[in-house]
Amino acid sequence: MTDSVAERYIRLGLRLDRYVPGTIDSYTGPQEFAAEVEATELPSARELADEADALLAELPDGWLRDQVAGLRTSAGVAAGESLSYAEEVEGYYEVRPAWTDESVFAEAHELLDSLLPGTGTLPERQARARESQLVPQDKVEGIVAAVITEARRWAGELIELPEDEGVDLEFVRDEPWNGYNTYLGGLRGKVEINTGVPMTAYHLLHLVLHETYPGHQAEFACKEVALVRGRGLLEETIALAQAPRSLVSEGIGEIAPEMLLHGEAGAALAGIVTSAGVPFDLGWSLAGTDASDALGWVSVNAALMLHERDASEAEVAAYLQRWGMATPESAARAIRFMTDPESRTYGFNYPMGKRLCRAYVRSVPGGFRRLLTEQIRVRDLLAAS
Repeated sequence: MTDSVAERYIRLGLRLDRYVPGTIDSYTGPQEFAAEVEATELPSARELADEADALLAELPDGWLRDQVAGLRTSAGVAAGESLSYAEEVEGYYEVRPAWTDESVFAEAHELLDSLLPGTGTLPERQARARESQLVPQDKVEGIVAAVITEARRWAGELIELPEDEGVDLEFVRDEPWNGYNTYLGGLRGKVEINTGVPMTAYHLLHLVLHETYPGHQAEFACKEVALVRGRGLLEETIALAQAPRSLVSEGIGEIAPEMLLHGEAGAALAGIVTSAGVPFDLGWSLAGTDASDALGWVSVNAALMLHERDASEAEVAAYLQRWGMATPESAARAIRFMTDPESRTYGFNYPMGKRLCRAYVRSVPGGFRRLLTEQIRVRDLLAAS
């Protein structure tokens, strides 16, 4: 029996993950496919790229073809094809990163300057404000667990979540990321929170909502029900990190907090933080977040400096601190993330995904529900922006 295009795509992704670890973000499909790939001789990266080309030639325009194109880019890079950083990013996520003029960041600084109280320079006042709302390490685990429970309840107002869906929560340290949701299948996700990174109350709330409800966990579980079980789309059981789906998924995660933190849901979630004895003004934090929204593009400029303009890590760190108002520690973590082979291009998905998904939700009726239950393509987002 000839394999379907979805089966060929899955096997190709599984083989590429052996060649380029980190290619697969999650796999919940037939385990016999994984066992078969593990037991057979690994083709060369060139052979994998050729196989992807052959699959692309057979596929009509659509969501699956988009993902195979991202996979083809990854196999080509592994085979030694020469691409600029911007070309590589575009090959994975279908949008080309562009330089943002520093005047955009200067305007954001002016807005923040009007919001931050006290005397001293803007970075000094920013640091004091941040220090005043840091969550003590011994409070993090309790707050996270309570926020997940409350967020799931409020997310049910936005979309119907499967009754037997849920997350397994773990706390880790010494990772280049703040949080991670590894989807396990069967409507379960493993959510890891990096307690080695000091976080303000707002950033902790944002992180948890991004990774769980109504962010990644809601998306993964709803798509398993609607697309895998409901429509039999086997291709939805493999999630490639360097593919257009990641831009959409991270965009969902980035706008997820916006869907809850205004109104009654926000008050309830903020109450969890304050009841734990952590000073927190949600209204002020939301105003500051809106004012600093454009600063998300500082990291894109930094990646372009590092990978296309031959800037040193010291120069990039200084840029992140100057324009992104990063601490030396957070600048170092950002550089670690953008130099790690598994994540060097991935950071682009956060600001671009947020921009495009936010525009989609604002312009398309039922847009957020559609993002969580349908195969929305990057070009669908671009058309709505």
